[in-house]
Amino acid sequence: MRHDPAYRFLADAQSGTIRIRRSFAAPRQMVWDCHTRADLLDQWFAPKPLTTKTAAMDFREGGQWHHAMVAPDGTEYWGIVRFDTINPIDGYTTTDFFSDAGGARNTALPSSTWDVRFEDTETGTRVSTLIAYASPEDLRTVIDMGMEEGMTATLEKLDELLARLTA
Repeated sequence: MRHDPAYRFLADAQSGTIRIRRSFAAPRQMVWDCHTRADLLDQWFAPKPLTTKTAAMDFREGGQWHHAMVAPDGTEYWGIVRFDTINPIDGYTTTDFFSDAGGARNTALPSSTWDVRFEDTETGTRVSTLIAYASPEDLRTVIDMGMEEGMTATLEKLDELLARLTA
């Protein structure tokens, strides 16, 4: 695990938001590609020991990514990321929600909006993400589900992928 002193995960219970900032030692285009291409997302977008599989990916405004995080025992946790706005290699916004394998929304679990921004740094790329939930209770639900630990581990997998891609 690489310690990143610029990594931040800040949950704000009052506003129902999470702010994540993480730096990567890779060019912005490569970090962008890892966030927007299914073949690359499948290699990192789940905390160990889970893996990711894509059912469908349509990266365009109004398109979506339907995917599952898969546990070692085969249990699948499905979700959909709907791409609301895209500003190539600078950022995108999404609406995210849990679903079933067929793509039907799971209304028993919270949905969120994500605003993901990419910027060059002296040593690579910084990704800043604002995740907003409809209520503090929805935020509490995902925190209790392990969101902080899961995101930390997931971003470590992205770091490992980027190291392989830049080697």
